[in-house]
Amino acid sequence: MGRKQHLHHAPKNIDIGVITVSTTRTADDDKSGLWIKKQAKKEGHRVARYCIVSDSREHIVRAVADSVSGHGLHALILTGGTGMGFSDVTIEAVSPLFDKKMNAFSTLFTQLSFEKIDSAALLSRAAAGIVGKTAVFCLPGSLDACKLACNELIFPEIKHIAAHLIT
Repeated sequence: MGRKQHLHHAPKNIDIGVITVSTTRTADDDKSGLWIKKQAKKEGHRVARYCIVSDSREHIVRAVADSVSGHGLHALILTGGTGMGFSDVTIEAVSPLFDKKMNAFSTLFTQLSFEKIDSAALLSRAAAGIVGKTAVFCLPGSLDACKLACNELIFPEIKHIAAHLIT
C-alpha cells in the first residue's frame, strides 16, 4: 500500500500523549510540553494525555507503559532527559520498550539540528520507535528542538505512521 492509500485509511484525528521528563518543570513552566500540546491541537489532533515525570528510569517506563496501554494513543511524544548528563535517561528507559525502531528519525533529527546549531547537534539525542500500536518519539527538552522535530518530522508524517499501525 502506498503513502496515498495509507493516508486514505488514516484516522482523521490523531490521539497524542505528551510526557515531559524533568525534575524541575511544572505544568506552569513546561514550555516544551505545553508547546507540543498547543501545536498538536492546532494541527487538529487530540491530546489525550499529558504528564510530567521525574528523570527516573522507573517513572519514565511506568508513564510510557500507562500511556500506550491505557489511553489508546496513536503517538506519544516525550520531551526531556535526552542529553548527555548522568540523569538524562529517557533514551535508556524507552529504547528497550520499542517493538520496532524508527532509526531514520534520529538521523533526520540530527541532520536538521546540525543545520540549526552546527556541531552542538552531536550532544543531542533523539529516538523513535513503536511500542504496541503507538509511535513513540523521544525529543530533547529544548523548545527549539521540540519545534524542529514536531514541525519538520512528526506532524507531517503522523497520520501516515498511524495508518501503518492500525492496518
